[in-house]
Amino acid sequence: MTFDYDLFVIGAGPGGLAAAKTAAGFGVRVAIAEQEALGGTCVNRGCVPKKLIVYAADFALHNQMAHSYGWSDCQRHFDWTNFIKSVHQHVEGIHHSYFEQLQTAGVDLIRGHVTFNDTHTINIDDRKVTADKILISVGARPMQPSIPGIEYTITSREMFHLPYLPERLAIIGGGYIGVEFASMMNALGCEVTVIETDEMILSGFDDDVRSGVQQGLKKRGIKFFTNSTAKEIKHCDEEGLLLNVTGDSPINIAADTILVATGRVPNTKNLGLENAGVEVGEKGEIIVDEYNCTTQKNIFAVGDCTNRLQLTPVAKTEGTAFVKTVFGNKPQKVNYDCVPYAVFARPEAASAGMTEAKAREKFGESVKCYCDRFQPLFSQFSKQDEQAMLKLVVEGESERILGAHMVGEHAADIIQSLAVAIRKGITKQDLDDAIGIHPTTVEEFLALN
Repeated sequence: MTFDYDLFVIGAGPGGLAAAKTAAGFGVRVAIAEQEALGGTCVNRGCVPKKLIVYAADFALHNQMAHSYGWSDCQRHFDWTNFIKSVHQHVEGIHHSYFEQLQTAGVDLIRGHVTFNDTHTINIDDRKVTADKILISVGARPMQPSIPGIEYTITSREMFHLPYLPERLAIIGGGYIGVEFASMMNALGCEVTVIETDEMILSGFDDDVRSGVQQGLKKRGIKFFTNSTAKEIKHCDEEGLLLNVTGDSPINIAADTILVATGRVPNTKNLGLENAGVEVGEKGEIIVDEYNCTTQKNIFAVGDCTNRLQLTPVAKTEGTAFVKTVFGNKPQKVNYDCVPYAVFARPEAASAGMTEAKAREKFGESVKCYCDRFQPLFSQFSKQDEQAMLKLVVEGESERILGAHMVGEHAADIIQSLAVAIRKGITKQDLDDAIGIHPTTVEEFLALN
């Protein structure tokens, strides 16, 4: 049978783009479909615009300390409208760059919503297309709880289109998305309250990271209601929005804006996957094997729509591995051990490898932890007691490092570098024998005891 394309990619996020461009380099006839902006969540309503807001918020935090460093006091005003316009212009520049890359690679870009007819045939709006291999890379979408008044809330998607900064922001969910927005908006002058069902924020992170970030944000004035659940939202003429919270501290919270950040679910609805016999899990995640293949041998999936790590670099790696396996005749599996990840809050946090709890679950009493908390040099002049936290999780007589965790300035960059060493089997003694750069925070990792 003759097909229109050798490879058809559904979704032009990081995984889909990486796969399309790599496949085109093998001389494959490739098309990619996208119904929204190129780049997926990361570029348009995630990593990139969020990090730009982090930078904007940092100016506010540094301005608070400037007087201690000899700078005279001055009045400054933050213009949200002007700033967010610059963010959107930057994102549009990335769109243009991606479009040019696809054109240069010879990849056909098709706009529209895709549904499956069968294992080799898809519909793009009213157009029918056939392909030998199909890659699904449709990402994930924000998950919203089913509570009365949920229609009054927004998700991370709408945060980048707020016409003005809210004076009072309530955030339902203490995962990394909720925590990052709490930190940013607090620094920009918003009164922020976070509601979390667990005892601490950042479920899944090491407990010392969780407590370190939570305490740091509390010192900045962010209010936390943990072991608490959002039950109902009402619109009141006097108070604006009123969020009813139950749990350890039942309360009604008045807010101008309520952000729901309770996680993300695979964006696999309305794809017609059942027409192609592609199986999904309970949350709609596409089930794949170690080579990214679904339950249909010619259909593959990568990125946040699968049952693995929801991280942009992971999606890119999976997309490239899929192409090299299928079209490059070099089967590749993605190694998910020691993938680094970060929370761009202030204080910043990052981790790579096992948490203490996971390590003890696997290795038992042979696990040992080295941990230190101290005030970094940069914040010595601060009125607040800023604390950095460094932690290593090691195992056995060799003290092979299983995990590294940090809360503090430049945590993401530092942990990124350590992650490479951990994957290579570095030991605690290797760090002890290294010579650091002084004065830096990272040198403290070389002297933990």
